[in-house]
Amino acid sequence: MLDGLVMGELVFVGLGLHDEFGITLRGLEEIRSSNNVFIELYTNFMPNFSLERLRKLCGKEVLVVSRKQLEDESGRVVLEAAEKGKAVLLVPGDPLIATTHISLRILAEKKGIKTRIVHGASIISAVIGLSGLHNYKFGKSVTIAFPQGEVISETPYEVIEQNKRFGLHTLCLLDVQVENGKFMTIAEAVEILAKIERKRKRGVITSETLAVGISGAGSRNPIVKADVIDLLKQYDFGVPPHSLIFPGKLHFMEAEALKVFADAPADVVEAMVE
Repeated sequence: MLDGLVMGELVFVGLGLHDEFGITLRGLEEIRSSNNVFIELYTNFMPNFSLERLRKLCGKEVLVVSRKQLEDESGRVVLEAAEKGKAVLLVPGDPLIATTHISLRILAEKKGIKTRIVHGASIISAVIGLSGLHNYKFGKSVTIAFPQGEVISETPYEVIEQNKRFGLHTLCLLDVQVENGKFMTIAEAVEILAKIERKRKRGVITSETLAVGISGAGSRNPIVKADVIDLLKQYDFGVPPHSLIFPGKLHFMEAEALKVFADAPADVVEAMVE
């Protein structure tokens, strides 16, 4: 068991990726020894998560806080609770891997509230691990965002191009708008990149470009499939969130992993071995 309650403390606890059972034993102990427990569910989508099951699991009331409360109102409700005792904020994935709550932690520390992090599974490490690609060969990662009207962010295309220049892999996280019920699919992401290619015409994304699609990370039955994008976009990846990897140059073991784990076309991956 943890030591007694610490006054003036805010603990960020990761929930993992798929459901409430992704939380660690340390995370559960932090909840059980807290005065107040908050949860945000807008930064990522956990397909099989149940708030009711989580409440039964930890034996505590869990208050859902919105984007408005945490961002527009600077997390006032959480910070006020943390000033009076120990507060826990539950976050999908691994807390603070995304930059969303860093400002809240800074505000807490400036108020004299001690902060700690209990890590959970991250989509970044999970997707890389499922692919079989070597994590040290990944370059900058990027999010493919939904278009804003007719405006499409071309940053993902530029990041993929830059990483490829150095033979590095690119992890593309696909846009998730939980509050609006919008979750980008691999097919939608590929079409966005294809539109940018038609405009840029640099040959970064062609019909023969190899990519790896992944869904269900953190579940018992994740889907991992590698193919050229014209075929990959036709594959059924099931329930979002989805992720997409564009491999760079491959080590021979990475090529073998893609064939075994992701049913990649042998001729394509072997041609990419350095």
